[in-house]
Amino acid sequence: MSKTNEPSSFLNSGIANDDDKIASTRIPVIVWVIIVSLITLVWQTMAAPLLLPSVFFGVVMLIHIYLYWRVNDIIKHSRLIYVVIQGGLIFGSAMMMPDGFPAVLIGLIPVLIGQTITIFYETTKVVLIALSLYFCFIMNIYLSKGAQELAVLIPLLLLMIIVVVAYAFLFYRQVNARVRTQTFLLELELAHQKVEELTLANERQRIARDLHDTLAQGLAGVIMQLEAVDAHLSTGRTERAHEIIIKSMGQARETLADARKAIDNLRSRATPSIDFTEAMNNTIDRFVIATGIKTDITCQINKPISGFKMEHILHIVSESLMNVARHAQADHVNIIIEEHWKGELLVYIQDNGRGFNAEKIGKQSGHYGLIGIHERARLIGGQIQIESHNLGTVIKLILPFSHRR
Repeated sequence: MSKTNEPSSFLNSGIANDDDKIASTRIPVIVWVIIVSLITLVWQTMAAPLLLPSVFFGVVMLIHIYLYWRVNDIIKHSRLIYVVIQGGLIFGSAMMMPDGFPAVLIGLIPVLIGQTITIFYETTKVVLIALSLYFCFIMNIYLSKGAQELAVLIPLLLLMIIVVVAYAFLFYRQVNARVRTQTFLLELELAHQKVEELTLANERQRIARDLHDTLAQGLAGVIMQLEAVDAHLSTGRTERAHEIIIKSMGQARETLADARKAIDNLRSRATPSIDFTEAMNNTIDRFVIATGIKTDITCQINKPISGFKMEHILHIVSESLMNVARHAQADHVNIIIEEHWKGELLVYIQDNGRGFNAEKIGKQSGHYGLIGIHERARLIGGQIQIESHNLGTVIKLILPFSHRR
């Protein structure tokens, strides 16, 4: 996108903050003005001492210095008025020193021209102001000293203008670079804070998923088994209740082990080395023992799966099975895990239950299982597809093997 109002300037290679640039020049400019003022007074005193004009000259120079010090405040109202006032003070002070005025004009006019580079940072305006000051200089010298003196002083003024403008150009470029560096560091710090906030938010989500997939699922399984125990005890089938109690104790121990493993992962982020098929079969076995729902699994994969992906796939399958046990009222689950010719891993989880409204349940408070499934799929670069109706539910995970993690 082009900038229609961008000034044509030799400083357009990077404009820093105006206040910072101008403020950085105040001290060297004021020091230079003081030096020029002293030279002018010495020059005038050696030629013809003038007490009262010298006092007025000193007052004018103090005003000149004060305006340089308050330049940021003044140019907020009018940049041109500031330049006009400073130019008037320069030429006015020169009239008070009939013998020392060349030092004032040659010493201060180039400084004012150099400052206009920062005040306007537009080539056209800077050139117009420089030509105006140059014309006033010529007229002042010509009317005061004549053409002969003018021929000597013009080269000196031009030389001073070239030196000061070159210095100002290099100085302001250094200031631009410094201000840009400070701005970059500030933006980098803000970005770092944003990354920390996102990292904390992501870690909170991970902790929530781990708690849900360990403690919540494990306790839910134990509760279902205890409910079965209660049902058997109420009908007098104590032996069957005793068997389920033993299984519940095993389930509780496994839940405790999973919780401890989740805590270890939070501390070390280490993923245990285990075969994917073996880990999946263990997950299915625990589900069958806890619920009694018949579950068939077909696992046909040859490519290795990273521990990071394995962890999330196992949790997705475990959460899907837990939802079947809680809500589907199904008696059969079929799981298929296979490689696709497109280089994708496909995980199908199908039950013959009553189905559910995925969009409605996913938005209800307290139903975090589906949210966790989608989050885990996103973290490993996969997609979740859910089809549910009154004849059952199909959950499909599509995961590219080439994902960076």
